[in-house]
Amino acid sequence: MDHPLWPILATVKQPSRYIGQEWGSKYGQDSGTRSKTRVCLAFPDVYEVGMSFFGFQILYALGNAQEGTVLERAYCPWVDMEASLRASGLPLASIESQTPLNRFDAVGFTLQYELTATNILTMLDLGGIPLRSEDRGPGDPLVMAGGPGALAPEPLAPFFDFFCLGDGEELFPRVLRVISETRNLPREQRLYCLGEIPGIYVPQLASCGFSGNGVRIRSKQALPVRKQFVRDLDSMFVPSSLLVPNTGIIHDRIPVEVFRGCTRGCRFCQAGMIYRPLRERSPEKVVEIARALLEETGWEEIGLVSLSSCDYTGLCPVLEALSGQLGEKGIKLSLPSLRMDAFSVELAAQLETVRKGGLTFAPEAGSQRLRNVINKGIDEENIRMTLESMSEHGWDRVKLYFMVGLPTETEADLQGIVEISKEAFRILRKRHRRAEVSVSVNGFIPKPHTPFQWEAQLPFEETEARCKWLKRQVGNPKISLNYHDPRQGFIEAVLARGDRRLANVVERAWRKGCRFDGWTETFRFETWMEAFDSEGLDPAFYANRQRGMEEEFPWDHIDAGVSKSFLWRERENAFQERTTPDCRAGNCQGCGFGPQDCTRLKEETGH
Repeated sequence: MDHPLWPILATVKQPSRYIGQEWGSKYGQDSGTRSKTRVCLAFPDVYEVGMSFFGFQILYALGNAQEGTVLERAYCPWVDMEASLRASGLPLASIESQTPLNRFDAVGFTLQYELTATNILTMLDLGGIPLRSEDRGPGDPLVMAGGPGALAPEPLAPFFDFFCLGDGEELFPRVLRVISETRNLPREQRLYCLGEIPGIYVPQLASCGFSGNGVRIRSKQALPVRKQFVRDLDSMFVPSSLLVPNTGIIHDRIPVEVFRGCTRGCRFCQAGMIYRPLRERSPEKVVEIARALLEETGWEEIGLVSLSSCDYTGLCPVLEALSGQLGEKGIKLSLPSLRMDAFSVELAAQLETVRKGGLTFAPEAGSQRLRNVINKGIDEENIRMTLESMSEHGWDRVKLYFMVGLPTETEADLQGIVEISKEAFRILRKRHRRAEVSVSVNGFIPKPHTPFQWEAQLPFEETEARCKWLKRQVGNPKISLNYHDPRQGFIEAVLARGDRRLANVVERAWRKGCRFDGWTETFRFETWMEAFDSEGLDPAFYANRQRGMEEEFPWDHIDAGVSKSFLWRERENAFQERTTPDCRAGNCQGCGFGPQDCTRLKEETGH
C-alpha cells in the first residue's frame, strides 16, 4: 500500500518519525470498521519524545485490549513536516492507518509539560478538529486530556471536552466504555455522562468568575473533582509487549515501574505530591515483567523506573535476580532518579556487574540550610560518601542537578553549588584521569499542588544573572555547567499557575507562529509577550506574584489528594527551615490521604 506521506518524506528531517510500522504496533488493524470505537492517542511533541513516555505505551496496549475498541497514535509533526502537510493539503493522521484525526470517535492528549500547549493546537488544526470545545459539532471527535497537567487544567480548558484526573489504568477503560455506549447521543448529553465518572472534569459544565487576585469556579458538576488511583500495582494491567521504535528515541529501553508515588516530601516537587499515595510492586512481579519484556522486545537496557528508585524496598532482591542474567547478555540495567542518601555500596557493587554508564544525582540546593527549606533530606556527608562510593566502584562521570531561585536563596547557597561541583570533580579525579562532572541548573518554577504554590518566581532576568554567575565561578573545563533558558521557565510558570483567561493567549501565540516552546531552537519569547499584551494580561501576575494564604487558586476545584492545609503547613515549615520526615519512616504527616488510606492499601496489596 502506498503511504500518503511518501511524496513529502524526502523533504523533512528524520522521516522515520512519521512512518510507524514498529514492532508491537497495531499496524494494519481494521480501524475503518464503524462498529468499533476508534480513539487516537495524541502526544504533543515529536515521536522520539512521545515514544519515551511509558504511560503512552500502557494506554495504547490497554485500549487495544478492550473489546470493540481500536487505539492508534499521532505525534506532533516537527515544523518542517507541518509546513509540508499544509503545503500539500494533507491532514495530520494516525501512524497506524493514516486516518485523519477528525475521523476518530475521540482524541486523547497527554499533558506532561506546559510548554507543549501550542503543539496541541497544531495537532487539532492539522487534524481538522475545531480548536475549542464550544465550536465542535456532532461529527467531531471528543477531545480529552490526562497526565499531570490535567490537575491544573484551566489555561487549556476551552480546548478540551473533558479531563481525566489520575491513573489512566483506573480511568481509561471506564472512559472508553462510556464513549462507546453514548455514540448515538447528542454531544452535550455525552459530556454529562462522562462527567458522572469519578475523576472526570468537564470544563463546559463550569463557569469562571474573576475577582481581584482570585478565581471562583461554578459548575453543574459536583466539585471538587477527585483524582483516581490504582490501588495495587501487582494486579494492574501491564502490557505484554511494547512498541519498539525503528529509530533512536530519548529513553531507548524497557521501562519497568517498581513503585508509584513518593512520600519524601520535597516541597518544590509536583510529582511527589500529585502521585501519592505510594504503592510498591512486589519484587517477584518486577522480575517477571522485566524478563518477559526483555524476551519480547529485544531491547538492550532495562530501566527500573519510579520517582526515587533507590527507595524501593524490594530493590536488592530484584537486582540479585536480574544482574547476573543481564551481565551475561551484555544488557544494561539503569536506575533513574537516584537519591544521594539512598545509594549504597551494596547497590553499587551489584550494578558493577552490568555495563557501566554515568550516574545522575539531584542535590538541588548548594547548602544544608536551603536543602532543609526544600525538605531534600540529604546532607554534605551523604553527598561526599555517595561520590566516593561511585568512584571506588568504577564510575568516572557524574551529572548533578541544581535549582536557582528557590525561596529564601542567598549568595551563600549559590556558592555552595560551585563548591559541591568542584568537590565532585576532586573526588572522581583521585581515581580516574578522565573524570567529568556535568552540572545542570534550572530556575525554580512554582507549581500547583505543592507547598511552594504560593511563592513568587524570580524575574527571569535575575535567574539568568545567577546562572551566569555560577558558570563563571566554576572555572574548570572538566566541569561543564549548563542552564535552561529562564525565559522558557517564565512562560512555564505562567501556564502552570494560570486560569482560563490564558487560553486566549495560548491561541494567539500559536496563531502568531509559536511551536515547540520547550525547544531552544524554536522558542519565540517575544511572540509570547506580544500575545500577552494583545490580550491585556500581565504574565508577571501569574509567575512573579506572591500569593496569600486565603487566595482561591484556579485549580482549587481539582482534588489531587493532598490537602491545601497540609501544603500550607509544609510551606510554614520551609520558612522555619524545619524538615518533615518521610511518613514511611515514622508517623503519618496528615497529607490528606490519612493513615487509614495508606494502611488499608498495605493490607490489601501486601506491600
